[in-house]
Amino acid sequence: MTPAGRRGLPGLAGVEHIGFTVPDLKAATAFFTEVIGCEPVYTLGPFRSDGTWMADHLNVHPRAVVHGLAFFRCANGPNFEVFQYESPDQHPVPPRNSDIGGHHLAFYVQDLDAAVAHLRAHRVTVLGKPTDSTGPSEGQRWVYFLTPWGMQLELVSFPRGKAYERALGQPDGRGGRGVRLWQPEVPDEPPR
Repeated sequence: MTPAGRRGLPGLAGVEHIGFTVPDLKAATAFFTEVIGCEPVYTLGPFRSDGTWMADHLNVHPRAVVHGLAFFRCANGPNFEVFQYESPDQHPVPPRNSDIGGHHLAFYVQDLDAAVAHLRAHRVTVLGKPTDSTGPSEGQRWVYFLTPWGMQLELVSFPRGKAYERALGQPDGRGGRGVRLWQPEVPDEPPR
């Protein structure tokens, strides 16, 4: 327990950014800005080391090179730090969700069907049709899609909330009250 009686990291305020690696930073920048609608903020790089700095600080091959990185802001949510690495031991295929370390990013949208149509108009591979969630996530619709380099992303929407939220304020069986998941604030104006 921390001095304030809380578990975990002292002073934890939230998620500041999510980082991931892409095969081509220029192509990824075009995808995230032109198709998704993110705003580029700044770029850095390249970075390399003749010593062990890359291994010691980033847990990558000592001869790995970061050709560049870019930060993006995607509406209301964590920032993205996107890297383009080259490394002697690099795996060129993105992990699937079922692989250890597998992952995906989910974008909240107000109108899932309009967002899916937008992706398809940009020739983005959409995996199946939107799915209606059940159980605690009832009220949510979602669908996965792939970036041009094969990274899995998701669209999600729950404009009337999720089922678990109706139970908030009720005892959670552990003597406490339920916790609400973080959600992006949706502006009052229509999406651009």
